[in-house]
Amino acid sequence: MSYFITFEGPEGSGKTTVIDSVYRKLSETREVIKTREPGGIPISEKIREILLDKGNDMDGRTEALLFAASRRQHLVERVIPALETGKIVLCDRFIDSSLAYQGIAREIGFQDIMTINQFAIGGYMPNLTIYLKLEPEVGLKRISDNKREDNRLDQETIGFHNKVVSGYNELSTLYPERIKVVDADQAIEKVVSDTLTIIEDYINSRGEDL
Repeated sequence: MSYFITFEGPEGSGKTTVIDSVYRKLSETREVIKTREPGGIPISEKIREILLDKGNDMDGRTEALLFAASRRQHLVERVIPALETGKIVLCDRFIDSSLAYQGIAREIGFQDIMTINQFAIGGYMPNLTIYLKLEPEVGLKRISDNKREDNRLDQETIGFHNKVVSGYNELSTLYPERIKVVDADQAIEKVVSDTLTIIEDYINSRGEDL
């Protein structure tokens, strides 16, 4: 059986590291792909370059529409074909990012962003979402300490990043059956272990073993 599992969280929450570890573990017994948003395919990677370019002073609605466009192409070209062949898809960000970043932090509005994205995804929602919860100050310090090159979103104000986290917290309350919270302010080994337990429990509850 296929599963669409997404990973969400603020900047510096460790999504890439967690996904890589989960991918290696699940690949031992299942067919799994990992991908990311915006990106994952050539068209969406080009949109990603525009979205994250520090030189672009972009209107919030333009940003929201570009994320949705990238999401649509990535979905039909990479995610849906994988799901249709029975694979587990691990995706770094999906619709919840747009709801938190553009809907809440950009103050465009939850419902407007939901409407744009419902058109883009055509009913394809994740089966399970892992929310790596972390205070924004901690995540931004990690980025600085790790000397990762920052992007346009990293450079937003701390007020913006606080709103992102508030948006994710609200989403986890609205959709508790789908969005499972993991404390990302722990040793990475514990974050990965907690994440794997959630995924294993979810799949086992559907009568499957990993």
